[in-house]
Amino acid sequence: MAKALLGYVGGSDPRVLSEMRRLQQRVQDLESELIRMQAENDMLSAAARRDDSMLDIDVPQAEPALT
Repeated sequence: MAKALLGYVGGSDPRVLSEMRRLQQRVQDLESELIRMQAENDMLSAAARRDDSMLDIDVPQAEPALT
């Protein structure tokens, strides 16, 4: 499978070549999606670390909820 994705499978069968191109494009699409999601995750992690500073506020007694 890896050889097929990298283009090492030869042959004159157009179906094989078409499938190989389709799989190569799919791999590129998935790699791009992975990079995008990793960047988004890094952004969210950084934002969560900034927001964690609010958790350090010490409140001696919880205020009652309004009903």
